[in-house]
Amino acid sequence: MTKSPFYTSDHVAFRDVVRRFVEKEIEPYANEWDEAGTFPRELYQKAAAIGLLGLGFPEEYGGVETDNFMWIIAQQELARSGAGGVNASLMSHSIGSPPIAHAGRPELKARVLPDILSGRKISALAITEPGGGSDVAALRTTARRDGDVYVVNGEKTFITSGMRADYITVAVRTGGPGAGGVSLLLIEGDTPGLSRTPLKKMGWWASDTATLHFDDCRVPAANLLGEEGAGFKLIMRNFNSERLTMAAGCIAAARVCLDDAIAYARQ
Repeated sequence: MTKSPFYTSDHVAFRDVVRRFVEKEIEPYANEWDEAGTFPRELYQKAAAIGLLGLGFPEEYGGVETDNFMWIIAQQELARSGAGGVNASLMSHSIGSPPIAHAGRPELKARVLPDILSGRKISALAITEPGGGSDVAALRTTARRDGDVYVVNGEKTFITSGMRADYITVAVRTGGPGAGGVSLLLIEGDTPGLSRTPLKKMGWWASDTATLHFDDCRVPAANLLGEEGAGFKLIMRNFNSERLTMAAGCIAAARVCLDDAIAYARQ
C-alpha cells in the first residue's frame, strides 16, 4: 500500500484481508461466472464474514462503523480483480441499504438490516426508469396512499441485483412534480404485482441487472423511508458516497490496466 497520512495499521490489515478474499473467492471464477451470467449467492455470506458487507453500517445491525477510507480500500481491491459485474451485484447493498439505515423506522431496520449485512438477503436500489435516469426529479413511478398501504405502479430499469434482490429501495412519486414529490419505499421481493425481466448486456454479464415492473403493488406504509417528499435528499446523500467509491474503483482498475500494459511492453 502506498504510504499515506490517512491510512493506519487497521487500514493496511483490512486491505490485506480483502485482497486475499478477492484472490481466493472471485478471481479464479470470474470468467466462469461471466459465462453463466450469475454467481453463487454464497459469495455474499463469504463477503460478510470478512466484514465487507457491514462497512459503514450501525453495529447494532451487524455493521462496522468506520471511515470512508475503508470503503475506498474495499472498492479498490474489488476493482483490481476486473470482475466488474460480480463486484457490482455483490455490493449492491451499499446503495440499496443506506437509506434504510438512515431513515427507516426502528422496527424495519431491525427486521431487514441484519439479514442484508450477514449476506443472507440481497438488497438493491431502484431509481432509473425507462424514460430517464439522471434526472431523478422527473421520475414517474407512483405510490398512492390507500389506508395503511401505498399502491405502487410504474417501471424501473438497469437495476443491479434486480432479479435476485429480496429488498428493493424504490424511488416513487407520492406528491406533485419535481424533487419535492419524491419519496423512498422499501419494497420486498415477494410483493404481489412485482415482476422482473433480466437485461442482456454487452458486458458485466455476471451482474444481475433487470427491469422491474410494479403493477398495483401494495406496500405497507411502514416501509416508507423517512417522510413523504424526503426521498430526493436521501437519494442525493446516497449519490455522494457512490461517486467517491466509484472513483476509487476506477482509479484502481486503471492502475491494473497500466501495470498490464507496462508488463506487456517489456516482454
